[in-house]
Amino acid sequence: MPSCASFNAKAFTPMAHSSPAKMELANRLFFRLYQCANMLHKTGTRAVEAEGLTTQQWAVLGALSREKAHGGMSVGELARYLMVSRQNLAGLIGRMERDGHVTVVPHEQDRRSRVVSMTEHGRHVWQVQAQPKIRDYYARLLEDFSVNDVTHALHYLLKILENMERLDDEWLKSGSAEAE
Repeated sequence: MPSCASFNAKAFTPMAHSSPAKMELANRLFFRLYQCANMLHKTGTRAVEAEGLTTQQWAVLGALSREKAHGGMSVGELARYLMVSRQNLAGLIGRMERDGHVTVVPHEQDRRSRVVSMTEHGRHVWQVQAQPKIRDYYARLLEDFSVNDVTHALHYLLKILENMERLDDEWLKSGSAEAE
């Protein structure tokens, strides 16, 4: 997030012309997203705590379980995919390596870069232990949602995410964002 000193009011010009009602709805929407993120961490971690996982570790294992990541991912790629800082990811990966879920090795072409891969133990925890609980968690959270409801929610969240990424890029290009 930009600091108060680096805040660029010009970046928010479109919202300055929005109606008070739209601004109030925006405030409610983003506060609810904040609450949802917090509850996701709380309840999601409870869903997989018996496996020794947190939602952050769940996200790392999910990212590494994709076909595209079969050979592992560099720390930088993983940070960009998960949209977290390298610093936050480093501690998380260290704990996951300690617990035997992932392995970290130097990149074959660029020895300065490190590649994170899921271990056999991590794959077992992910596929056999965590996945059934995650599917149950999703089913329980979305039990009163139709397929259309989920599709629409996903559509709007992706639009918000795209706009956030665009804004982040604008701040980075203008130099008004804090370094991550």
